[in-house]
Amino acid sequence: MVDNVLQHVSEIQAIGAVPRVLETVAALTGVRFACIAHVTATSWTACAVHDTIGFGLKPGDQLDVLRTACQEVHATHQPVVIDDVRDCDPHYRHYVPMLDGYLSYFSIPIFRRNGVYFGTLCGFDRAPRRLSEQPIVATLSLFSELISNQLDSDLSLREARSDLLSERETAELREQFIAVLGHDLRTPLNAILNRVELLRRRHDEPNTVHSLDRIRASALRIEGLVDNVVDFTRGRMGDGLALEIHKHTEVDQILEHVVDELRAANPERTIIAEIAPRLTLRCDAQRLAQLLSNLLKNALVHGDKLHPAVVTARIDATGRFVLEVSNGGPDLAPAVIAHLFKPYWRAISRTGDDGLGLGLYIVDQIVRGHGGTIYVSSRDGTTTFTFVMQAA
Repeated sequence: MVDNVLQHVSEIQAIGAVPRVLETVAALTGVRFACIAHVTATSWTACAVHDTIGFGLKPGDQLDVLRTACQEVHATHQPVVIDDVRDCDPHYRHYVPMLDGYLSYFSIPIFRRNGVYFGTLCGFDRAPRRLSEQPIVATLSLFSELISNQLDSDLSLREARSDLLSERETAELREQFIAVLGHDLRTPLNAILNRVELLRRRHDEPNTVHSLDRIRASALRIEGLVDNVVDFTRGRMGDGLALEIHKHTEVDQILEHVVDELRAANPERTIIAEIAPRLTLRCDAQRLAQLLSNLLKNALVHGDKLHPAVVTARIDATGRFVLEVSNGGPDLAPAVIAHLFKPYWRAISRTGDDGLGLGLYIVDQIVRGHGGTIYVSSRDGTTTFTFVMQAA
């Protein structure tokens, strides 16, 4: 309850025009006490006060609502305006200001923009005042509407600022997340890979070499997952993956290197590569290597282990670069194919450990960045991913 009271007081206090409004209301009407109060059926709380008469209320102070005319305003949503309590309906004479010898009184309802009752713009004085004249009442009602509009406008502005701050904090957290993945995780991974290579050179016992190869394969897999998450996060924060397109000669060697790495990481699998020599492309060579790596990893994870994974790369008769990665295994349903390139999506029907489900999403982003297309066919026990782009 206390928190709600403070919230209403702070809402009014946050409106910079309120002190000037209350000063103007006092000058217009002649009353020496004017305030904005939050009013409910059971409470009356001063939110802003202009007091030159010494009544003693401060923002946050409360009165017994049942002994104020504001209680009637809350009930009827109609203004109460009294020029001189001695000349009005005796019904009003029991209210607090009148008991303390205050003769003139007004209370004008304030609503939020959505029609919810907030409270009143009210004022009183020990002397009679000509408050009920139409221009005065109309002007007081206008000030009430001004406060209402400003109340909601300031609230909307604060919410917008809060949302903006929250968005900025989220963006900063994302950047920190990327930095952790991009640097802090890669550092120990590189240390593991370096130590594995060092140990492999010093030991040739088959069981030791096999264990080291498994450690190396696991570290490379983690490295690939880190790369995919970093690329996914950066892509979602901006306009997709950042690519640097240049003319590259000997693209075939870059692709062969990817195949060799995955052969070493998966010695139990057969990988057949038919990559045309002296491939020259306008591309981002590193992203192209990442595309092949993700496609080939996908083939090794989901393909039948008794069938080889096959990679072919060439320039076709129309001058287009064509890269295909195939694997054996059960045919994929069209409904599964339709979802393959969505982030974090993994088909229940697909077997194997396919990680976070980002590899093919990253592939699709690289394809788009190169202005190419990618197709998936799955029939007669073979699934093939075909990437096509202009070579020059």
